[in-house]
Amino acid sequence: MALLDILKAGNPVLKNKSVPVERVDKSLKKLLDDMAETMYANDGVGLAAPQIGKNICVVVIDCQDDHGLLEMINPVITFKEGEVVDTEGCLSVPDIYGEVSRAAKVKVKYTNRRGKIQNLTATGLLARCIQHELDHLEGQLFIDIAQSVHRGNQG
Repeated sequence: MALLDILKAGNPVLKNKSVPVERVDKSLKKLLDDMAETMYANDGVGLAAPQIGKNICVVVIDCQDDHGLLEMINPVITFKEGEVVDTEGCLSVPDIYGEVSRAAKVKVKYTNRRGKIQNLTATGLLARCIQHELDHLEGQLFIDIAQSVHRGNQG
């Protein structure tokens, strides 16, 4: 496994729309492993492929809950419900936090590393992380949609 460089806000790659993954192969599995290692090494709870310079529809998320590490290939939100505003940060926007409105509950459909279609219903932090990471796949950062932003500690 290898630690990858995380692109920072201002890098044009972060503004590009990602393309779907055609097939799950050995190189994609290595990328998933490297992305997870990079996320953990940077104390993150999510990382999207565009953040490491690859405009493909791949994210890894670990909210330190019962779900553990989620590896999502070609994820699509199929349902949203409710609304909640909370503070977000991002590994691509260090030391900046913002208040962002997100759906309180989401359902997401994705492919796992074994090529199997999965469906997941999420609330709380996991729902927020899914929406945040999928925004990266659309070329959007949380600072683009935040109601307010501030420097320093979260909250």
